[in-house]
Amino acid sequence: MTGFFRKASSLAIAAIAASAISAAAANAKYIFYFIGDGMGIPEVTNAQLFNRNVLRNDTPLLMTTFPVVSMITTHSASSDVTDSAAAGTALAAGHKTINGMLGMTPDSVAVTSIAKTLFDNGYGIGLVTSVAIDDATPGAFYTHVPNRNQFYETGRMLAESGYQFFAGASLRGTKDQHGNDNGLVDYIRQNNVSVHYGLDSIDTTADRLLILSPFHETNNNCIGLTVDSIAGALTLPELTRTGLKHLQRVSPDRFFMMVEGGNIDHAGHGNDGGTSMREIINFNDAIRVAYDFYLQHPDETLIVITADHETGGMSVGCQETGYSVQLQNAAMQKVSKEAFNNYCHGIYKSRMAFTWDDMEQYLAENLGLGTAFRPSPGEMEEIKQLFNNVFEKRNAGADRKTLYASFNIFADKVFNLLNSKSGIGWTTGSHTGSPVPVYAIGVDARLFSPMHDNTDLPKIILRIAGK
Repeated sequence: MTGFFRKASSLAIAAIAASAISAAAANAKYIFYFIGDGMGIPEVTNAQLFNRNVLRNDTPLLMTTFPVVSMITTHSASSDVTDSAAAGTALAAGHKTINGMLGMTPDSVAVTSIAKTLFDNGYGIGLVTSVAIDDATPGAFYTHVPNRNQFYETGRMLAESGYQFFAGASLRGTKDQHGNDNGLVDYIRQNNVSVHYGLDSIDTTADRLLILSPFHETNNNCIGLTVDSIAGALTLPELTRTGLKHLQRVSPDRFFMMVEGGNIDHAGHGNDGGTSMREIINFNDAIRVAYDFYLQHPDETLIVITADHETGGMSVGCQETGYSVQLQNAAMQKVSKEAFNNYCHGIYKSRMAFTWDDMEQYLAENLGLGTAFRPSPGEMEEIKQLFNNVFEKRNAGADRKTLYASFNIFADKVFNLLNSKSGIGWTTGSHTGSPVPVYAIGVDARLFSPMHDNTDLPKIILRIAGK
């Protein structure tokens, strides 16, 4: 940490302590902690513009209307650019660690998350995510592993945590090295957790619930991207609503709920602007579930919203559009870049007869090619020639690899063009070290301003809870 940020953080913590001593408000009984994975300030800004100018919604994104708006720094103990494990550990336990480590300090000493502290003090605990429930961000609230990919060990710690509610896309540690069932789900059930795949016929009498996607075996990275409108897919707002209902039943007097918008990170790694904006609007809809509860309990509830890091180096405006943002060009996008990429891979592998006319029709119907999305004649000729090289001459070239996908060069080119026509630029397919936003409302929300480090947030939350 630089001297400037170290000094600023120390002053901020001193101010928090002074404020807390004089605070007259009661401790927060109901705490919601929303984490938009990969959600930087540009991502929120573009989603806000899309919401207003394209969707014609006069109501701003809810989180941007909260009375406290601030930022946090996100560096890890090993890098100015954090990964989700180190950032999750900071946001959950208030400690810096090395990229890749989860729930531990750099010297492998386990740290205690705020979820554990609150659970030990009688709070019900719920963890919700749109990605795998054993992924880095949710895992930081209950596991301690030197490598974030130790999914079997993380799954066992989930079972042993005692927490009352979990929901996400999948558990990724259920198979041994030979692909055989290793008994993890049985172990979780033996710890009195009722496991369900989807929201149908949930056991409403169980004290502990784990809800996974009905597509957990075929798509274990996420519950489904919003733009793809997958029939039968879980959504983050409904998982949030289900978790809230469960916690109100099993722990009505006090509870803590962490909700991660993990799919925002998928869009950032893939440099998919249209998907990113829709995922943030979906994340905003999940926040509204908590906000409606807050309106019924304004003197007892705290809502904090932040991100673990920014992903992709997204811009608001780019060289193609100059001094403008033209997000209407992304308005007709009906498929994510990941879905389109899978479509292209399927065509290539099948060796089916598929002409440029077929592809042009697909792009028109699913990405608005020629209507909302209008390449120049030269650009059209370029993507047509690339199509011929890839699908007719069978010269696919090397895929562009990101954290979640390997993108076919044709799919990559089409989405790069769609992004630039919309005024969205990207600097990387990975994370950046940019500060990320903080929004807060409720009991002592003022303590989240001014700017902090990510390790400060859980400490402030515990202070407001009186722990």
